[in-house]
Amino acid sequence: MNSKIKYFQSIHFKIALVLALILLVTLEIVGAVFVNQLENKNMASFKKQVQVPTYVNTTLTNELSSSSTTKANVKIKSLLSNIDSNNYTEIKVVDAKNTIRGTNEVGDQSSVGQKNFRTDIKNAIINRRSSSSITSNPGDSSRYYTVITPLIKSSNNELVGVVYVHANLNTVYNEINQITVIYVVAAVVAILSGLLISIVISKAITKPIDEMKKQTLQIARGDYSGQVHVYGRDELGQLANAVNNLSVKVEESQESTESERQRLDSVLTNMTDGVIATDRRGYVIIMNDEAASFLETTEQDALGNSILDILDIRKEYSLRDLIENPDETIIDRSDNDHDLILHAHFSLIQRDSGFVSGLVCVLHDVTEQQKIDNDRKEFVSNVSHELRTPLTSVHSYIEALQDGAWKDPEIAPNFLKVTQEETDRMIRMINDLLTLSRMDSGTQKIDKELVNITELFNYILNRFDMIIKSDDNNSEKPNKHYRIERHFTKQDLWVEVDTDRFTQVIDNLMNNAIKYSPDGGVITCSLYKTKHSVILSVRDQGLGIPRSSIPHIFDRFYRVDKARSRAQGGTGLGLAISKEVVEALGGKIWVESTENRGSTFYISLPYEPIEEDLWDED
Repeated sequence: MNSKIKYFQSIHFKIALVLALILLVTLEIVGAVFVNQLENKNMASFKKQVQVPTYVNTTLTNELSSSSTTKANVKIKSLLSNIDSNNYTEIKVVDAKNTIRGTNEVGDQSSVGQKNFRTDIKNAIINRRSSSSITSNPGDSSRYYTVITPLIKSSNNELVGVVYVHANLNTVYNEINQITVIYVVAAVVAILSGLLISIVISKAITKPIDEMKKQTLQIARGDYSGQVHVYGRDELGQLANAVNNLSVKVEESQESTESERQRLDSVLTNMTDGVIATDRRGYVIIMNDEAASFLETTEQDALGNSILDILDIRKEYSLRDLIENPDETIIDRSDNDHDLILHAHFSLIQRDSGFVSGLVCVLHDVTEQQKIDNDRKEFVSNVSHELRTPLTSVHSYIEALQDGAWKDPEIAPNFLKVTQEETDRMIRMINDLLTLSRMDSGTQKIDKELVNITELFNYILNRFDMIIKSDDNNSEKPNKHYRIERHFTKQDLWVEVDTDRFTQVIDNLMNNAIKYSPDGGVITCSLYKTKHSVILSVRDQGLGIPRSSIPHIFDRFYRVDKARSRAQGGTGLGLAISKEVVEALGGKIWVESTENRGSTFYISLPYEPIEEDLWDED
């Protein structure tokens, strides 16, 4: 586009050439007309000059009519010698008998009285008509004008002879040639001057055009800083103003387009939904980062591919289906590594005329929503199941009591005890559900205070030591012994926690450890710190947790051994509540376990060392 133009191809040269050719043609035409008119005028003037005067023709007619030939010849000779011969080369007088009666040439006087041999003179005598002609001499290229005039007596209209005039035209043509040379020289000078002027004029015309060309090329490269100089108010000046205005308008339009593009890119980039746009053939032309992340690809790899292949829906839909019936669909892209369920909404890109120029697909991640729906269904099912079992037991025992079992002093107390235990379990389950509900809704109040986590953990474990000792002294309960070991750092660790909620978490972990530990088992409790965390752990020597169950151990109502857990009075919500509490305190909870080798539950809480001099020693 910006290739260099040769000079002979430029408009500068073309304008100068056109002006020069116009001048040349004009001068040629004017010169041809001028020389032709000059030649005609000079010839007319010359012919008029070489005509024999009327009085001479009259005298010659009278002399030729005279009976005395000798006297007449003398007078004719005298008359011809007196005629101004500057314009004449030769004058002859021939009578009607074709006899030469006189001539003005001194060296040709011997021809007087002899017969004429010129055919043109004979023809003039015979035809009694005047004739004229221009002839040339091949030897010296001289041209001559010949005119023959009949001499007729007016009295009886009798032809008495003719006058033959032979004049040299060299003087006429020499004068014409001289004028022609002068004109040619003047024309050459005029053409050269005109060519120079045309170059200047063409340069004046093409300079603003060249500047406008450079400006348009600059605009095409995206540089709008230049301006075309306006040399006047003519058409070129108006065109220069138009180019300058165009440059401003294009720059504004480009800035507006770029701003809109950046805004669109920003919107597409920061959208939580994936967006894919295609052309009318279904090939991807735009894809934002979120869509690329959903589909595990890149925008560069997706561009130019069919949306049916990108979304992997070619078996279910065709492009015609999407265009004729744009609708919503669920795309399941889950695999063994992760779950991903996408809600795809298709819409058409249409012009005002109704022409469909493409498709837009909006992808929304509904994995969490689907999970919540599934969890809600599972939760309702679990709650119904968990409540139905104790309610069924209570209902059965009450029916038995109503049927008369209350009268039996041995059976009635046992029935009432089971009924009370099942009722207590339902109350605990409902309280746990209320606690989880308040945590989910954010209404559960967390009162953090700075406590010595070492003393608090020790206090909770001391309480369990007393419970274990009490169970050992109780003869009514099964003989099952436990022992709690402590591995604590000697440093006092101050952490912000909610004392009641933290105690509830430790109680859940210790109760589970006691429930699932074998007789004589050791429950090991540890407390130590890292750079920014305090780590607590509770390890038992129970049956452990299968590897497949570890990811679900903190789910609500999840039990590894459902029959055994329910028999031991568990609600299946303790670990779920513990996880919610620990996360509300800004920490993490996790488990490490191997089947038949016990389990270890860890709690990590944020910790910032407190300098001693900030505290009042008193």
